Amino acid sequence: MEETLLCFLMTLLGYLLGAVPFGIVVSKAMGLPDPRTVGSKNVGFTNVLRVAGTKAGILTLLGDMGKGWVLGWAAMQWLTVESFIMVVAISPILGHLFSPFLGFKGGKGVATAVGAVLGLSPSIGLLLLLIWLGAVAIWRYSSGGALAAFGCFPVVAIVNEQRQEFFIFSLVVSTLIWIKHKDNIVRLWKGTESKIGEKKQG
Repeated sequence: MEETLLCFLMTLLGYLLGAVPFGIVVSKAMGLPDPRTVGSKNVGFTNVLRVAGTKAGILTLLGDMGKGWVLGWAAMQWLTVESFIMVVAISPILGHLFSPFLGFKGGKGVATAVGAVLGLSPSIGLLLLLIWLGAVAIWRYSSGGALAAFGCFPVVAIVNEQRQEFFIFSLVVSTLIWIKHKDNIVRLWKGTESKIGEKKQG
């Protein structure tokens, strides 16, 4: 019962922390345009990088990854029930995707999800990060890198982890990421997706 209560409190805290839109916080703190009003109007790392510059983009990336990592790491340290650990780890991702501070809208969850996986399994999290950044470096599509990383996540999870709960976590998170990128998938298919380094048109 005590661990159930701890899981509930950590999940609630994780959701609220995940809901903090670091892209907006960083942009306002630096006197830069609100990312919801420029570019793709997304609050995540890629749009902030494109419209506000490298420093703001990196700070947004670190903030969004950090809130995922904190909950994933804390869950591993303080909880013993595997299903509870995964529930806590997914809470900041859900907070980021469906932020009550933004009318239950949000970013696409990639950085926060990578951070959560790093907290749960540093080796797998690092592999996802390398796939993501490597694909972006090769093709210059941030969305393509995200889709590649989370397309691989369930495969990597089932090969490298013995925890059934972790595999289910990987399926749920990857599905959410792909659903959030449905418009990007269409643009990638049509060849109209913006590349890193390009200014958003219109």
